[in-house]
Parts: sequence; structure tokens; C-alpha cells
Amino acid sequence: METSLPVADRPRRPEWLKVRAPSPDSRYYDVKKLIHGQSLHTICEEARCPNIGECWGRGTATFQILGDTCTRACRYCYVHSGRPDTPPNPLEPLRLANVAAQMELKHVVVTSVDRDDVPDRGAGHYAATIRALKKKLPDASVEVLTPDFLDVEEDALQTVIGARPDVFNHNIETVRRLHARMRGAKASYDKALWLLQRAKEIADYPVLTKSGIIVGLGETNDEVVETMRDLRAHGVDVVTIGQYLQPSSRHVRIDRWVHPDEFRWLREQGEALGFGSVFSGPLVRSSYRADEQRHAALAY
Repeated sequence: METSLPVADRPRRPEWLKVRAPSPDSRYYDVKKLIHGQSLHTICEEARCPNIGECWGRGTATFQILGDTCTRACRYCYVHSGRPDTPPNPLEPLRLANVAAQMELKHVVVTSVDRDDVPDRGAGHYAATIRALKKKLPDASVEVLTPDFLDVEEDALQTVIGARPDVFNHNIETVRRLHARMRGAKASYDKALWLLQRAKEIADYPVLTKSGIIVGLGETNDEVVETMRDLRAHGVDVVTIGQYLQPSSRHVRIDRWVHPDEFRWLREQGEALGFGSVFSGPLVRSSYRADEQRHAALAY
């Protein structure tokens, strides 16, 4: 089994990956207090996102529903994995909507852990969250970043899309060659593509579909372009591409630091393929400036 190098032996981050700490006068601490006060989770904290200072400082956050324990264990992801000891909290959608209203969000992004232990894989909880947000913030757009809803995909999609999110996001994460190795036997590259296409087929309104790719796991740039080509062939509107950052010595080792020039080239390739929006850069994450991603796609 491959083991990662200790933290001290990992490749040093290049200058273009350095981030600033939150400034004392930003909204960062207000957002933190509000979210923690309502016992909500965010992927910003759970996944150690490098952009947390910037995003929380702007007064935005990406909410994580269905608890803090994921039933999967992807080799690149820092979110805690194991067997959840509690069912989804039925009050979470309302609490989340109340916090989003207090933050005065215009675009709300909601993701989750995988819950393979729940019969509907959490689809009903997603739908309840979307409905609560739309009731509390009728003028805001809602984006969901969902798991793959293993073995109940069709029913789960009907439930989630039935609540009418404005953006449906499911991350393919990596190229076909590395997919099973990085995501495990339960995940499927082709099922991810199917899920994105099927979401658009089910919707009786113009839902945007979106997916994200991590680079630095051992893929080539040509393979990334091939993945974008697959996504575009399945109707995906928005794609994000960002650098993998090894969160601990237990996770897969970084293969390489992708230079900003390469990210620009990948963005150009994606734009040539016809995506409405391509966000590509070292610190880009799926929900990074998600409101801007959506507006760019709508204006395309």
C-alpha cells in the first residue's frame, strides 16, 4: 500500500499557493461565530479549504449537511470518514436557512458528506434544505453539490431536482485512469457523467449543471482536457479546476504543483469546448466564488 511522506517531507508550496490570514476587520469572525452558534458544518472547515479566509471574509460560506462523518474515504479528502452514529437532523434545513438569511446571501451553496447508511442517501434532506432556503430567501439562488446517491440514483435525482435547485453540481474529481484508485470501488466515473446528464434531463426548468476536477494527483493535462470533453458531452455547463493540496500524511501524496500558466491553458481548452464558465487556478475549488461562476454561465 502506498504511504504518503510526513508533512515535513512534502514538497514546499510555491509562492502562487500562499494565502493570507483573515484580517481582523473582515467578516470572517462574524461568519465563524454565526455558523458555530447554530452547530452547522461547512466544507470550508471540514475539508481545510485554503480559501476560507477570503470567502468567510466576504461573508460567504459553503454549508455541509448530513453531519460531519462521511461513509466514503477518498484518498485526497480530509473530511472525517467512518460510520455516522446519528441520523440526519430534521431541524438542520431550517437552521441553515436562518443562518443564510442572517448572512444575507444571494447565492447559497450546500454540499454534504456521503451517507450510504441512509436509505435515500440523503436526497430528502437535500430537498428539505432547498425548500427551506427558497422559503426564507426567495430571491437567492441555490446550488447543491451532491454525492453520487449510490444505488438509488434515479429516485434521489427526482427528489433533489424536484425541489428546483438553480445549480446541480456533482464533482467528477479526477480523470478516468485515476478515478477508481482515488475514489474507491463504490464510485464510478461513468456514473458521475450519467448523474450530471440525468439531472438536466429530469428538470422541467433550465438548471445549470456543474462539475469539478482536482489536478496534481498524477494526471496529465491531456487527460484533464479529455475529462472536460466527457463532461461537455454530457451537457455540463460549468467546470472548475484546482490544485490538490495534501491535507495530511495519511492522504495520497501530491504528484506535482501545476503552474498558473497550465491552469490558464486548461481554462482556454475548456472555453473552446463550449462551457459557459471555466474557473481554473491553483486555489480554485468547486464552490469558490460560485455566484460568479453561475453569472458567467448565464451570460454565456
